[in-house]
Amino acid sequence: MYASWTKACRGLEELINLTRLNVSYNHIDDLSGLIPLHGIKHKLRYIDLHSNRIDSIHHLLQCMVGLHFLTNLILEKDGDDNPVCRLPGYRAVILQTLPQLRILDCKNIFGEPVNLTEINSSQLQCLEGLLDNLVSSDSPLNISEDEIIDRMPVITAPIDELVPLEQFASTPSDAVLTSFMSVCQSSEPEKNNHENDLQNEIKLQKLDDQILQLLNETSNSIDNVLEKDPRPKRDTDITSESDYGNRKECNRKVPRRSKIPYDAKTIQTIKHHNKNYNSFVSCNRKMKPPYLKELYVSSSLANCPMLQESEKPKTEIIKVDQSHSEDNTYQSLVEQLDQEREKRWRAEQAENKLMDYIDELHKHANEKEDIHSLALLTTDRLKEIIFRERNSKGQLEVMVHKLQNEIKKLTVELMKAKDQQEDHLKHLRTLEKTLEKMERQKRQQQAAQIRLIQEVELKASAADREIYLLRTSLHREREQAQQLHQLLALKEQEHRKELETREFFTDADFQDALAKEIAKEEKKHEQMIKEYQEKIDVLSQQYMDLENEFRIALTVEARRFQDVKDGFENVATELAKSKHALIWAQRKENESSSLIKDLTCMVKEQKTKLAEVSKLKQETAANLQNQINTLEILIEDDKQKSIQIELLKHEKVQLISELAAKESLIFGLRTERKVWGHELAQQGSSLAQNRGKLEAQIESLSRENECLRKTNESDSDALRIKCKIIDDQTETIRKLKDCLQEKDEHIKRLQ
Repeated sequence: MYASWTKACRGLEELINLTRLNVSYNHIDDLSGLIPLHGIKHKLRYIDLHSNRIDSIHHLLQCMVGLHFLTNLILEKDGDDNPVCRLPGYRAVILQTLPQLRILDCKNIFGEPVNLTEINSSQLQCLEGLLDNLVSSDSPLNISEDEIIDRMPVITAPIDELVPLEQFASTPSDAVLTSFMSVCQSSEPEKNNHENDLQNEIKLQKLDDQILQLLNETSNSIDNVLEKDPRPKRDTDITSESDYGNRKECNRKVPRRSKIPYDAKTIQTIKHHNKNYNSFVSCNRKMKPPYLKELYVSSSLANCPMLQESEKPKTEIIKVDQSHSEDNTYQSLVEQLDQEREKRWRAEQAENKLMDYIDELHKHANEKEDIHSLALLTTDRLKEIIFRERNSKGQLEVMVHKLQNEIKKLTVELMKAKDQQEDHLKHLRTLEKTLEKMERQKRQQQAAQIRLIQEVELKASAADREIYLLRTSLHREREQAQQLHQLLALKEQEHRKELETREFFTDADFQDALAKEIAKEEKKHEQMIKEYQEKIDVLSQQYMDLENEFRIALTVEARRFQDVKDGFENVATELAKSKHALIWAQRKENESSSLIKDLTCMVKEQKTKLAEVSKLKQETAANLQNQINTLEILIEDDKQKSIQIELLKHEKVQLISELAAKESLIFGLRTERKVWGHELAQQGSSLAQNRGKLEAQIESLSRENECLRKTNESDSDALRIKCKIIDDQTETIRKLKDCLQEKDEHIKRLQ
C-alpha cells in the first residue's frame, strides 16, 4: 500500500488484511492513527516511514508497542531519515521496547545489512509448502474417508499400466524387514542422546533377529510340506495393506489369488492404515502431507478387482476349503487390529488437543506481557508528571525565599520608621498581621505537604499490592504448568496400563464406552473454558481498577497543584499590599520631616524677635531669665526622649526575639522538606528495584515456559516412536500367527 498523507496517518482501522504500509517522503509527525491497529486482529508486518518529520521517540514507541506482528520497520533509508534517528542510542531503545522487530532500517538485530528482495523471494518459496499443507488442513477430522473419496476426483490408471498382484506376493521378507528397520532408524536419530532410546534400539534388534529366525524356520517347513503334498490352499481375505505385506514371506513359492473382491470395509482399513503411517512419517521427517497420494492409492486399490477379473483367464485359480473356526479367529484378529488402530488414532487426537491447549496458554502469556508493557508505560508517564511537579515545587520554594528576603527588608525599614515616629507603630502592627497571615499559609502548606506524603504512601501500598498480585499469578501459572506435566505423565501411565490390560469388547459396548468418554472429555473442556473465561474477567477487572486509581491520582495531583497556585497568587497580592503600605508610610515620613523643618524655622524667628524685645526692655536680666527657662525646657524634653528611647528598646528586643523564632521555624520547615525529599527518592529507588526484580522473574518464567514446551514436544515424539514400535510388534506377531496357522494346517493335512 502506498499512501500520501501529509502530516498524520488516519483511517486504517477498517483495513484488516493490511500487511505492508509505505508512507515515506511525506511530512508525517503524528502516528496516532496506528494505535487502532494494536492487537491480534490486524497483522501489519512492514512499515516504511523514512523521509518524514517524526521527532519524538516516546510517541513512536507508544504507537508501535501494540503491533504484535510488526517485523520490519524503516525510519532511515538511502540517506533519508527522521529527526528521531539523530538521537543517541535510538536503535537500542527501539529494539529493546519492540522485541517483535527483526529488521530495523534495512539491518537485522545484529546490525548487519539485509537485502529485502531476497527476503521476499524466500517468503514466496515458503508459500509453496504452505499450499501443500492447506489441502490437509482444509479437510476436517470428523469427515469420513468415503465422503472425501466421493468429493475428490478419482484417477484410475489403465489396466496395462497397473502392477499385477503377483509382484507384491513375490517380494522377499528381507525387503519388508529392511523397510521396517529403515522407518525405525529414521525416527531413532531424534533421541540418540538418551539412554532409554539406546536400550530400545537393542531390544528392537533382538526382536528383529528372533522374527527373522522364526520366519526362516516357517519358510523352510512350508517348502518341505509343499514338496511332499502339493495340494491347493485355502482362500484368503486381504483386509489391509499391512496384512497383505506381512504375508509376502509365506506367499513366495505358491502364488495365490483371492476369490473375494475388495469391498468398502477393506478399502477403508487400507486407507486408515496408510493415513496413520504417513502421518507418522510426516511428523518425524517433516515431509509434505501425502494426503492426495493416499486418495490416488485408494482409487487404484479400488480398481484392483477389475485387474483380477482381466487376469483370470491367464492364471489358474486355486480354491481351498476353509473351516468356520479359522474364519472366526481370523475375523477376531482383524477386529482387534482395527480396535487398536482406532485407539491409537484417538490418542493422537488427544495429543493434538493438548498441543492446542499449550498454544492457548502461550497466547495468554503474550497477552499478560502486553498488559505488563502498558503498565510500564503508565508508570513512566506518572514519573514524568511527578518530575514536573517537583520542578514546580522547586520554583515555588525559590519564590518563597525571595518573598522572605523582601519581608526582612520591610521589617528593617519599619523598625527605622518606629525609631523616628510613634505613628509608624500602626504600620508595624499591620505588617505583623501580614506575617501572621503568612504563617497561616505556611501551616496550610505544611498540611498540604503532609497530605501529599500520605497519598504517596497510599500509592506505594497500592504498588506493593500489585506486586503481590503479580507474584500470586506467577505462582498459579507455575502450578498450572506442573499440573499439565503431571497430567501428561498420568495419561502415559494410563495408556500403558490400557495396553497391558487390554480387554476385547463387542461393538455395542465399545460404542457406549466411547460415548461416555467423549461426554467426559467435553465436560472437562467446557469447565476449562469457563475457568479461563473467569480468569480473563478477573484480570480485566483488575486492569480497570488500576486505570481508575491512576485517574484518581492524576485528579488529586491537579487539585494540589491548583491549591499551590492559588496560595502563590494570594501571597503575591499580599506582597503588593505591603509594598503599597510601605510607600504610603514613606510619604508620611517625608511630610512629617517637612513640617518639622517649618516649625524649627518659625521657632528661630520667634526667638530672634523675643531676643530683640528683651534687649530693648531688659538687656541683662531678661537674657539670664530666658536662658534659665530654655535650659529647663531642654531638660524636660531630654527626660521624655529618654523614656521613649527605653520603651522603643524594649519593643525592639521583643521584635528581634519574634524574628528569631520565625527564622527557626523556617529552618525547621526546610529541614523537613529535605528529609521528605530524601524519603521520596528512597521510595522511588525501591520501586525501581522491585520493578527490575519483577522483570527478571518474568524472564525466568518465560524461559521455564519454553523449557516446558520443549519437553512436551520431546514427550510427544517419544509417544509417536513408541506407537510405531507397537505397530511393528503387532505386525510381527500377526506374521507369526499367520505362519503358525499355516504350519498347523500343513501338519493337519500331513496327518
